[in-house]
Amino acid sequence: MSTTTISTTAPQRKKVTTLTFRQKKERGEPITMLTAYDYPTAVAMDKAGVDSILVGDSLAMVVLGYENTLSVTMNEMLHHARAVSRGAKSALLVGDMPFMSYQVSAEDALRNAGRFLQQAGMDAVKLEGGRDRADAVRKIVSAGIPVMGHLGLTPQSVHQLGGFRVQGKTASAAKILLEDAHILEEAGAFSIVLESVPARLAEYISKQISIPTIGIGAGVGCDGQVLVTHDLLGLFERFTPKFVKQYANFHAEMNKAFTQYIDDVETKRFPAVEHTVEMTDDEWGEFVGEK
Repeated sequence: MSTTTISTTAPQRKKVTTLTFRQKKERGEPITMLTAYDYPTAVAMDKAGVDSILVGDSLAMVVLGYENTLSVTMNEMLHHARAVSRGAKSALLVGDMPFMSYQVSAEDALRNAGRFLQQAGMDAVKLEGGRDRADAVRKIVSAGIPVMGHLGLTPQSVHQLGGFRVQGKTASAAKILLEDAHILEEAGAFSIVLESVPARLAEYISKQISIPTIGIGAGVGCDGQVLVTHDLLGLFERFTPKFVKQYANFHAEMNKAFTQYIDDVETKRFPAVEHTVEMTDDEWGEFVGEK
C-alpha cells in the first residue's frame, strides 16, 4: 500500500521580472510596489504578493533619522539591500542609487549600479532625473542592468526644486516632464516613477510611453503605485505626505506596547511565572545542600 505525502508548504510564486512589468502594463493590470529596508519586512511583503520591493533612499529619513535623503551612503544602501534580498525571493528587487553615486559620470554610475546587483542581490536600480541622466541610464543598461527612472519630485534635488513641491503644474513644466519620460524610455529604462505630478499629466505620460509608470502622489492613471512603507504603516511621525493612505498606526501601537512593558516591569507583573524557567525541587535541594 503506497502512501502519498501532501505538502503543506505553499508553492513559491513565480519571480517577477522587468518583462512582468511590461506585460502587466499591456494587460492593464496595476503594478504594486513598496519600500523595504530589512529582512522581516521583505519576507512579509513577498508573502503578501507585492510585485516589486524598492530599497529606497528614503532609508535615510525613515530608518536612519536624517533630515532628507542626501546623507545616505552607498555602503548604507547596500547593507539594507542585502537584508531585503535575503528575505524576498519573488518580488522584483530595486536598489535606489543614493545621492552622488551616479551624478559624477556615467562610468561611476555603472560601477555603483553593478554593486547593487553583485554585492546586494538586487534585480535592478533606480535613479532620479531625466535628460541629464540619459547617458548614465544608457551606460548602465548597456551592461545588462535594468534601470528604473524617476521624474517629477526628485528628493535628491530638493534644494534645487525649492522644497518638496508638486512638479509639472504649468504647461511648460509638463512639456519638459513628457520629453524627459520619452528620453528615459529611449535610453532603455524599463519603468519610470512619477512623483508628485498632477494626476491628469501622469495619466497622459503613462499613455504616451510604452514602459510602465509607477505613481507616488500622481493619481490612479499610472500603471502602478508605490508608497514608503513607514508612511503606509504609520511608523514615521515627523510628517505624512498628503498622498499617503495610512493603513495602520504602528507608531501608536508601539508606544502603547512600550508603555505597558515599562509599567509591567516597574510593578513586577513581568516576568510572570509563565515567562520564567525554574529548576526542579530536587535539583534545587541538591544545589542548596552543596553550598
